[in-house]
Amino acid sequence: MNIQQNRLLIVGAGVIGSVYALRFAQLGLDVTLMARGKRLDILQRDGLRYNDNGMIKQISIKTIEKLANDDIYDFIFVPVRYDQAESALSDIKNNQSKTIITLTNTIGYDSWLEIVGDRLLPGFPGAGGDIKEDVLYAQFGSKTFFGEINGQTTERVNKLAKILETADLPYEIQKDIQAFHVSHAALAAVNKHFYTNDGMVDIETARSESILSKVAADIKQNIRLVEQAGISVIPPETKSMGELPEQYIIAHYRQMLSNDFIIDVKLGNHAVSAKAEILLLDEVFHKKLSL
Repeated sequence: MNIQQNRLLIVGAGVIGSVYALRFAQLGLDVTLMARGKRLDILQRDGLRYNDNGMIKQISIKTIEKLANDDIYDFIFVPVRYDQAESALSDIKNNQSKTIITLTNTIGYDSWLEIVGDRLLPGFPGAGGDIKEDVLYAQFGSKTFFGEINGQTTERVNKLAKILETADLPYEIQKDIQAFHVSHAALAAVNKHFYTNDGMVDIETARSESILSKVAADIKQNIRLVEQAGISVIPPETKSMGELPEQYIIAHYRQMLSNDFIIDVKLGNHAVSAKAEILLLDEVFHKKLSL
């Protein structure tokens, strides 16, 4: 099948869903974005508005509000928060499409498999950013990771790889996708230290020794828990974080928090809305790995 003929659906028009939809649409792929409420109204009225090097541009995107059971797509992407994944998968479980790619944090797939079965293809997004005043400020900063739970390189894995190549997106097929997700959760969970009772800390507080020392200590402890559970820590850059002195990790985070894009990712509107996700991820991570 010609790549251009693949029908792609993205469930969720937040930052991650929007930036993938944007890239697919820009490269001429057949992509539809499933959205609701105010976001759907805005997309239908104004198209997908995005920041391109300081200029606000617009692109038309096909949208739907609800997925019919017989509306078949070659790939359905589900880039939602960890705390929303079960609900999102339940909403589309009766659709007959054969491959559903989750692009989110997690440390396991049991509950997802109960909902959609072996249609599940776990992954992790290679993008981040924010939406400000209905304008997408996002970019691809790393690879898109994905892989079969059993580690096999199947036909659908190869097919997805070709689609990402067509979209000029770097990717990595993970032979142990669960180890990757658990390893990433070890790092993502420490973002809990940037939250206050009613929002996020300010940038100066985020860069402070008091906050970053907690971040560094938790990173090292979390990676130790992964290793003690007999799970591979991947990629190597994550494993190395567990071996570095805390002061190095503090300096690394302080440097990251001097970048406007990273500040948006860690402290912006998207981060505020992800509080429930991060706190749940932290809770489940420690519950499962501290046994």
